[in-house]
Amino acid sequence: MAIPSENLVITGFMGTGKSTIGKKIAAKLKREFVDTDAEIERRAGMSIPEIFEVQGEAAFRAMETELARELATREKLVISTGGGMLMNEENRALLGSNGFVVCLVASPEALEKRLQGARGRPLAAQWRELYEKRRPIYELLPVHVDTSDRMPTAVIQEILQRWLSSL
Repeated sequence: MAIPSENLVITGFMGTGKSTIGKKIAAKLKREFVDTDAEIERRAGMSIPEIFEVQGEAAFRAMETELARELATREKLVISTGGGMLMNEENRALLGSNGFVVCLVASPEALEKRLQGARGRPLAAQWRELYEKRRPIYELLPVHVDTSDRMPTAVIQEILQRWLSSL
């Protein structure tokens, strides 16, 4: 399987499986995995809820764009974005410039189950409103893979098939 040097960018709403799928694909492809939320937490020295509380959401979004600029210059990464990272048009353009972008989706029922009791997700409490607000942007992304009631191996297989068939 000849995998391109471009990055594989996994995005989508919270609870769709971005981190889980991203880690597994990175291991399968023997590529570096970057979880943008985890990287921002590492660089800021605080959790995302702390960043939101202390610096505000705008500061967090600026950190996302700074990281997107950096990642767009690198190759052979598997990148899992935060759920809101690609709401920003600049971030979509940056990560799409050197990456195959896949938007993971899941049914509202699956999201409800996955987000119950979510910790470390400052926006999870009002997830339904947020989902409706973000959905039009997610729909702009050309590649969608449904993770509802599917094993990660099946999702990974579909992502890799769609990526390779896009070449």
